[in-house]
Amino acid sequence: MNAIHRFDVLDSFRGICAACVVFFHIQLVSGFTESVFIRNADLLVNFFFVLSGFVLSYAYGSKKQLNFRTFLISRTFRLVPLHWLMLAVFVLLEALKVLAIKKGVALNYAPFTGAFAPSEFLPNLLLVQAWTPLTETMSFNYPSWSISVEYYMYLIFAALMLFSGSMRHWIWGVVSITAFALLFGHVPVLTERALKGLSCFFAGALTYRLFAPVSRSWKPDARLMTCFEAAALISVAGVNSTRFANQSLVASLLFCPVVFIFAFEAGRLSNLLKARPLALLGRLSYSMYMTHVAVLFCLMSVFIVLEQRTGQQLTTIFEGRRYLNTGSALGNSLLAIAFFLVVVMVSVVTHHYIEVKGQALGRRLIEWRGRKVKAAGVGATE
Repeated sequence: MNAIHRFDVLDSFRGICAACVVFFHIQLVSGFTESVFIRNADLLVNFFFVLSGFVLSYAYGSKKQLNFRTFLISRTFRLVPLHWLMLAVFVLLEALKVLAIKKGVALNYAPFTGAFAPSEFLPNLLLVQAWTPLTETMSFNYPSWSISVEYYMYLIFAALMLFSGSMRHWIWGVVSITAFALLFGHVPVLTERALKGLSCFFAGALTYRLFAPVSRSWKPDARLMTCFEAAALISVAGVNSTRFANQSLVASLLFCPVVFIFAFEAGRLSNLLKARPLALLGRLSYSMYMTHVAVLFCLMSVFIVLEQRTGQQLTTIFEGRRYLNTGSALGNSLLAIAFFLVVVMVSVVTHHYIEVKGQALGRRLIEWRGRKVKAAGVGATE
């Protein structure tokens, strides 16, 4: 395969899953966001892990040598700039809560307590919050728990690339199976979310290991692949639209053949998934995932203030959670769509000014290091 090949269809899937997670986190009394599929959208985070393992295995898995520093810089500048920005935003929002209380407005929980306590700041800054039971996994910008897991999975992946040699693929399998066993055997070696990430990431890496030789030797038939694609989507919809024991395990294992099938990009459904709006969602997926909770905080705050000022009930607290309510299922659905569109607009900005520029800065740092190393080598020979 071409070294610069991009899996456009899988990118679109990433965007669709990010959109589902956005709708999952908005809490409404009624509306389409309360469907079982959306209420199970947290399972789709496992898809992100599988896809990350697949893509990194494609990009690096066949290399005999890996430049660890270059890899670390590249991955760090891919994830960290936006994470740090959003962490700062949430600290600012907590500070605004303090000001709101002084003005007589109470916004959910007391500022800088619980998941937003100052003690949780450093673990979030270092992206370790999801790895240890000593920290609050869902603290500050709570979707960043998966970024915490993913970042250190990158380092584990790189370490295995450096030291496992020709045995790396077998070790990937051992890591994935062991993590699945510990997770569903409820053995608390690591946090549940860290084990989910490890199991799914290396399952995704193995999926590419299976995909690579097949894609080189087999030219798929479009009609056959369309059938496979339809079956894959129906299976995902079926699993996500019900509730049963070990659902997370089944979903995680299902995502591997889904990624395998759509990586060929050979069926008619793949062609539909290459549509420009879906491609845009794919590009914005990381920003959507990382910014939407801050947007939701602002929306929730507006509803709370309006409720306090007008006396009209606009929110409902159920089992300790506050739900928004416009008064009708249609109104709630329209609110969810409006919320999503605002998230997309915010994501366009953060993608361009934080993600893209952060990655460009990382590339410049890599190039600078390369020139420095080259110059040192030339100097040593003179």
